Amino acid sequence: MESTTPSRRTFLTLSMGIPLGAALAACGTSGPAPVGGAASSAAATTGGGGSGAKATYWYLSVQPQEGVRTRAVERFNKANPNGQITGTTVQNDAYKTKIKTAIGAGQAPTIIWGWGGGTLRTYVQAGQVDDLTSWFEQNAAVKDRLFPSSFGAATIDGKIYAMPCETVQPIVLYYNKTVFEKVGVQPPQSWGDIMALVPKFNAAGIAPFSLGGQSRWTNMMWLEFLFDRIGGPEVFQAVFDGKKDAWSNPAALDALTKLQDLVKAKGFIKGFSSITADSNADQALLYTGKAAMMLHGGWTYGSMSTDGGDFVSGGHLGYMNFPPVEGGKGDPSNTVGNPGQYLSISSKATPEQKEIAKKFFATAVLNAEDAKEWAGTGAVPIVKGADAGFATSKDADFLKFVYGIASNAKSFAQSWDQALSPTAAEVLLDNIAKLFQLSITPQQFVSNMNAVIGS
Repeated sequence: MESTTPSRRTFLTLSMGIPLGAALAACGTSGPAPVGGAASSAAATTGGGGSGAKATYWYLSVQPQEGVRTRAVERFNKANPNGQITGTTVQNDAYKTKIKTAIGAGQAPTIIWGWGGGTLRTYVQAGQVDDLTSWFEQNAAVKDRLFPSSFGAATIDGKIYAMPCETVQPIVLYYNKTVFEKVGVQPPQSWGDIMALVPKFNAAGIAPFSLGGQSRWTNMMWLEFLFDRIGGPEVFQAVFDGKKDAWSNPAALDALTKLQDLVKAKGFIKGFSSITADSNADQALLYTGKAAMMLHGGWTYGSMSTDGGDFVSGGHLGYMNFPPVEGGKGDPSNTVGNPGQYLSISSKATPEQKEIAKKFFATAVLNAEDAKEWAGTGAVPIVKGADAGFATSKDADFLKFVYGIASNAKSFAQSWDQALSPTAAEVLLDNIAKLFQLSITPQQFVSNMNAVIGS
């Protein structure tokens, strides 16, 4: 999702249709994915003034992301007078309904903006979007300029159905350097270190981890990393692929058990289940020193910088990738979160419209000017070499960190609530909340989730 403040998550609880945070560039998610409100549902149109064929493109309307998208269309139309794109901006919640209705009625725009993963899979299964695999093979330079990790959420059953675009936001383990110095400890380098730090911070009257658990998707990030670090990306991939009883993987049970061990050890702030992430209360606990650490999206850096006094500017904020789990199979470079946003081509479009869309993908999406504009919003565009422009930014160190995580990740797993179908995503979030509240066991979680595989 995107938000009017460029600091919130991008995740989307698809089944609820409720934006839980902000978009990648603004930064979702899961912050699954859409934007958080703005203009009218069809606020404005851009382009379409040429005399040749016209393609259509709907996209989200919140600034500053809307402006970047609109200017990309305007530059394309200026360079292609005989193959124009008519852009229409749509408010976040309205877009989710509008695009679903239009696609179902066979009246989708030529270019379909989305978040990949589970929703894209439903389009593919219904034959509503084109297979772009051969096009990418013929236009290797287009694919090669983007982060390889961004293609995971665009790929269904081994075939590419969307053009990755815009920006990336991995989940980050933040920590308060001042609090660590006060207690006399070092940032965790393993899961064992995390568990060893818990009693030390509790003894000092400081919560080991802040968590806005009422929002549910914040809890999910912990399992995303534990599953990966213990069993590797193939554990959740089996769930995404709909394999029977995929949640029964021993690595999954191990991860679920370790998570509850952390809860039982009082690893999280007291009352975390009643704290909401949308209020940024979880971030405030970190920068005020009431909590030592926080696992959260890269988009929270911006809001902590804005709201946390000199917490960021004064060098009190530390950040790192999630550490390895002893004996785990997952590569420590792996990450989870939002690998990008995605553009598909409607299968109902005319051949002429499809060619315009492909030319737009090849020449306008994340070209040098477009990438520079995305970086100007305070986010990392999914373009190799984008870090060359970070040097003059006051946030250069963090931007370089995010770029390094995203570009070097062996696996960049999409947020689970975006990767799954809307139905399965809601069951997942409900069961994760119960797991954190210790009201179900790891085995009950597994049984409940196995029941909705492939739904």
